Amino acid sequence: MIIPALRYRDPEAMLAFLTGPLGFEEHAVYRDAEGGIAHAELKLGSGMIMFGPASRDNAYGKLVVSPEAAGGVTGSIYVVVSNVAGHFARVVAAGGDIVLALEEQPQGGQSYTLRDPEGQIWTFGDYHPEGDHDGRHDEKTGG
Repeated sequence: MIIPALRYRDPEAMLAFLTGPLGFEEHAVYRDAEGGIAHAELKLGSGMIMFGPASRDNAYGKLVVSPEAAGGVTGSIYVVVSNVAGHFARVVAAGGDIVLALEEQPQGGQSYTLRDPEGQIWTFGDYHPEGDHDGRHDEKTGG
């Protein structure tokens, strides 16, 4: 299992964004002595992400910079969802920053891409490299 780990300046706002329009569910949220988020684990289907505050001053924190500080992102997260059109509609209705509209992909399936409030790039789609998603993957690749 691979679990992306992110850092955010405003972890509370990101928790609300990720569990709101993006549909993640809280798995565990650990709070510091002041009640702020020290570490969060969220699930979506069988996938998981973790995140914590960008302000954490530790050895790992010194290795990670925000997209703003880097002048853009150096990678992105792809999330498989079963109803990508419905997910897209929910994010658009919530005012999400869509950077690539919902469209069919050459490898199969549909996807769209958004920028989260702190600049991370997320793509949501129904293409799954290891499995069938409504038959489209098998039809296009023979696999």
